[in-house]
Amino acid sequence: MPHSDEVSRVVHGFPHLDTVRAAIRALYRRLSPDGVRRYESSLPASDVAVEDPEGLHLGAQAAARALVRHLRLPDARMVVSFRAMEHAAGVELTAGPEYFVELNERFARPAHRRDIGAALAHEITHVLLHRLGLAFPTTPENEILTDVVTTYLGAGWLLLDAFRQDGMSSQKLGYLTPEEFGYVLAKRAEVFGEDPSPWFTSAVAYDAWVRGREEAARDWRHPPLVGAGWAARRRARAGGDGGFPCPACGQRLRVAPARGRVRARCGVCATVLECAP
Repeated sequence: MPHSDEVSRVVHGFPHLDTVRAAIRALYRRLSPDGVRRYESSLPASDVAVEDPEGLHLGAQAAARALVRHLRLPDARMVVSFRAMEHAAGVELTAGPEYFVELNERFARPAHRRDIGAALAHEITHVLLHRLGLAFPTTPENEILTDVVTTYLGAGWLLLDAFRQDGMSSQKLGYLTPEEFGYVLAKRAEVFGEDPSPWFTSAVAYDAWVRGREEAARDWRHPPLVGAGWAARRRARAGGDGGFPCPACGQRLRVAPARGRVRARCGVCATVLECAP
């Protein structure tokens, strides 16, 4: 997993949305809607906090165990170590039952220990995807998939909160932009009725969550959804019916012409949508 420590290197905006939406669809197809709903509670920061009295290595091991439980990984023992490395973290994917996670030695410093849980969340999700046999064709797409799944299953908000920035330096973990993390977090919040706003300790992370939430809200204003408004639906009819994306997972849907309001049910994520003629 990469990390950035330079303000100029932090990319913003939504350059990966197509891959993000494909990742959400792939997750639903692999786990099923009922399987995804098993992750109804997000991981609290206290479960992965590494307290100094505990000792660095014992604390990191405890955080890893908490993530294994949260991600519902069976028989997965994580061995966590620290060393000098270019990236933030890495994991050795094997048949198990032991997996070896390496963290950048900077996480051993007191100022960065609060982000150990975030770094572990991404790497342990790699283990989950490995066991599920869920992967995308290229390495960049696969890393985006990992960030999306980490966030959608309730642990990736830690990755967004690890984003900090001031006039001289910054820190960002993961492959998604801060706003894309906010977007996926908003998608999760829609499904589970969560409000992650109080969880953020980083002001810039909170701002990214707000921008991501705004982008996610636009997905619900696509014709023929009721939220699109009459004028937008009329323009869409004039351009022909090419279908519309499910606002929850992006699956392409079609609705047959009908009088009055109709409902559409997404076959991938099972979201029921209110539509209008």
